[in-house]
Amino acid sequence: MFCEDLEVTLTRSSTGIPEGSGPRPRPGVGRAVAVLVLVAAAACVPLLGPSAALHGTGEAAAPGTAGIGLLRTVLFAALCVPLGELFVRRLVRSVPGTPPALPRSWAPYAAAVGFVAALGLASVVSTGNLVPHSPADLDVGGLYATRDGKLALLEVNAFVVAGLCAVSGRPGTQVWPLGALVVAEALRAHPTTEYDPLLGSALTLVHLTCASLWVGGLLYVLRTLRGRRAGEAGAALLGLYARVAAALLVALTATGVCSSLRRMPAETILTQLTETAYGRALLAKVILMVVVAGLALWARIRLRRAADPLTACTPARAEVVALAGVVALSGLLTALPVPIRW
Repeated sequence: MFCEDLEVTLTRSSTGIPEGSGPRPRPGVGRAVAVLVLVAAAACVPLLGPSAALHGTGEAAAPGTAGIGLLRTVLFAALCVPLGELFVRRLVRSVPGTPPALPRSWAPYAAAVGFVAALGLASVVSTGNLVPHSPADLDVGGLYATRDGKLALLEVNAFVVAGLCAVSGRPGTQVWPLGALVVAEALRAHPTTEYDPLLGSALTLVHLTCASLWVGGLLYVLRTLRGRRAGEAGAALLGLYARVAAALLVALTATGVCSSLRRMPAETILTQLTETAYGRALLAKVILMVVVAGLALWARIRLRRAADPLTACTPARAEVVALAGVVALSGLLTALPVPIRW
């Protein structure tokens, strides 16, 4: 091996090429490719998931289930990003010795993407929950006549206002339109014909808020640590986020269990988890959440016991990937038929 290294060195010297001057990969290319692969994989869940979940159940899928699931996934992701940024920016103020420089906000881009997704969902609502095939099929005025239509319009307008707040001098004001989005989504998920819809909406409100803070917050924490490269301050920020995330996990678990029991009574839940499309998607989400909890625990152990606490970022990055799958499964769940209460 020494001879080979010597030969390479002599070859470079004889040709006038300085050592180490060969082509080097751009540092951001690999990361961009990884993000694209992650986005494509997450998009496959709502697109391909309905056929797999409905197979053999005897249930009929609503028109455009895959497209609606994808749009709902995009909407959830667009909600997570700005809420997580606001959440972490508030945490940063509590960390001593933290530099003022923070990563560039993705909130304006998230608002634009969320607006497109909300507009697509509103177009479906305007046609009576059918997939529109031409602009002539749309009944925009009819949106004002129904509860679902008004909520769809509220979500579209909320993303517009959130985007304007994000590019303004006071990005913290995004919390109001984002809060309206969460409320609208919680009300949409539980129509008035449902048994005790206010309780269901309250559970969804807490569940969606905690999920958005967890997913978006972890993403922004990792972006902050990558750009800052600060040892003690970075470890302190990650530790503070981990303590809050533990409380968020408890709230997510409690509200998730209660919501599942409302739709699938305890005496039928085991059967419906395997024999209904909703139950299968929910089971996949639960399994993935167990993986997420394991990764979060691993990161917490590294944060406390490792010589370099920032090595906890490795399992935290894997946690973000798993959480992307959870968001995609959540979007799929909203498009699948709700199980019948036996």
